[in-house]
Amino acid sequence: MAKIKPSKGAPYARILGVGGYRPTRVVPNEVILETIDSSDEWIRSRSGIETRHWASPEETVAAMSVEASGKAIADAGIDAAQIGAVVVSTVSHFAQTPAIATEIADKLGTDKAAAFDISAGCAGFGYGLTLAKGMIVEGSAEYVLVIGVERLSDLTDLEDRATAFLFGDGAGAVVVGPSQEPAIGPTVWGSEGDKAQTIKQTVSWDRYFPHHRLRSGEGTPTGDVSELPLDSKGDIKFPAITQEGQAVFRWAVFEMAKVAQQALDAAGISADDLDVFIPHQANVRIIDSMVKTLKLPEHVTVARDIRTTGNTSAASIPLAMERLLATGEAKSGDTALVIGFGAGLVFAATVVTLP
Repeated sequence: MAKIKPSKGAPYARILGVGGYRPTRVVPNEVILETIDSSDEWIRSRSGIETRHWASPEETVAAMSVEASGKAIADAGIDAAQIGAVVVSTVSHFAQTPAIATEIADKLGTDKAAAFDISAGCAGFGYGLTLAKGMIVEGSAEYVLVIGVERLSDLTDLEDRATAFLFGDGAGAVVVGPSQEPAIGPTVWGSEGDKAQTIKQTVSWDRYFPHHRLRSGEGTPTGDVSELPLDSKGDIKFPAITQEGQAVFRWAVFEMAKVAQQALDAAGISADDLDVFIPHQANVRIIDSMVKTLKLPEHVTVARDIRTTGNTSAASIPLAMERLLATGEAKSGDTALVIGFGAGLVFAATVVTLP
């Protein structure tokens, strides 16, 4: 029997650079209030959100990713041709195939880098970071680009009072490369599929398109249209993201604090050893509750980027990381706990050294 030569990579991996891109259009709560019965005070008290960014037609998933990635590559001090793999987490790239990662890899000037998309919702950045770490230690890539990018404005029902104010657009990226010491801790991740219906797309594509064509005088009806959401004109609404707010809130507050603690334990550190806490930017009340449950000391800097960026799903953690470093609220070498959680329901948490 032939013996397979063992793979050999770096002893450890670390984040070497970070970059972000926020669309130029800033959308205040007043714009959201044009289509829902609410108030600025209610939105701020329920979510902490004051503004969010919405992408223009030119600010595509690929375009935003290229901008954020270019900054991350420059921050890491490497050339794009050295990138061995590009991992993109997104739920708002609407082409089933090919993966948007291949277009991004080409536009960045990589040398035929491996490229693929993953769908892990708001935990997508953590999933991508874990895959990157594995590739570097295993030896299949020396540098991996991990991107979280969303155009959630395309999937927002502006008439849904429960979600219309939540979502924003943007892209965040990090370059992960070799390290001589541990700088990305063990990942605590998983899923709870029995709760999948708490965050979901209102209508699946295979149900939406046949009936959409029917409304236009094309096609043949399939299935029952009575449960499909309709707008004020009686037309089937474009699929959007919906959620059971209270159920998601309870799960995030009580279960994700446990996962965050497990990540600290797996990394062999305590809350006192932390410098920075970067949770998924879903809701300020969730963030504040996690801080309290974890008993984080006052010296720990907590990311609350949601106030001006909204919930950008897979992009939220790298965007928040980039802003903390840019403003000086966090510094290179700080120890940070990151945790993402969302649709699936899925989650991923780890401790990292900031670039």
